[in-house]
Amino acid sequence: MKRAFPILAVVTALLLAYALYQALVVAPTEQTMGDVQRIFYYHVPSAWTAFLLFMINLVASVVYLVRRNPKADALAVVSAEVGVVFCTVVLVTGPIWARPVWGIWWTWDVRLTTTLVLWLIYVSYLVLRRFSDSAQTPVLAAALAIFGALDVPLVYFSIWFFRTQHPQPVIGGGGSIDPRMMHVLLFNWLAFSCFAFLVCWLRYRLERLQREVEEAQALESLLGAGGPSIQSAKAKVPLSRGAK
Repeated sequence: MKRAFPILAVVTALLLAYALYQALVVAPTEQTMGDVQRIFYYHVPSAWTAFLLFMINLVASVVYLVRRNPKADALAVVSAEVGVVFCTVVLVTGPIWARPVWGIWWTWDVRLTTTLVLWLIYVSYLVLRRFSDSAQTPVLAAALAIFGALDVPLVYFSIWFFRTQHPQPVIGGGGSIDPRMMHVLLFNWLAFSCFAFLVCWLRYRLERLQREVEEAQALESLLGAGGPSIQSAKAKVPLSRGAK
């Protein structure tokens, strides 16, 4: 596995570089919006990747609640962290794209608002994991993750069910997209997914190592605290026998 990591890192770097070339050079220029539309190849794949990571977080959280598996809990934390990063990219690139097209940075549109709520829920999840030392923290966090995952389909299908400022779907729902644009979009998503997997892999290893160190320190502290009393108890046993 250690040998596979640098190979995957090189492959991911090449994919990201080629995806950038595809987005900026190969993809055709959109007739209405012009070159600013090219941010589409980063905005949409980031959203899809965030959704995928939040679904992994959901599954891992459910597994933890059922089996109390620490590996599942570690995976839940990692997928939430990386998912929040990609969701942040969505919230940053969206207004950058909206300003020249809509004339405003932000509007309380259904999709935009639900995306912001999704981001806030998972940021709250990470704050809970970071600053709470309770033994029930993983359980509470898992419950919060399940609640947060309910917002993912609402974000995705909001433009199907509501009239919004956000553009209507170009994939499904009667929408259409130039095949060359679709090719570039899917390639960028592949590159983003590989990058997300790479980061999650590294972060998961670090999370597991950190937990092992904390467990070792807790055990050492426990043995250190109980050491003097154990030694004193052993020392008193011969004396009491000798008195008899």
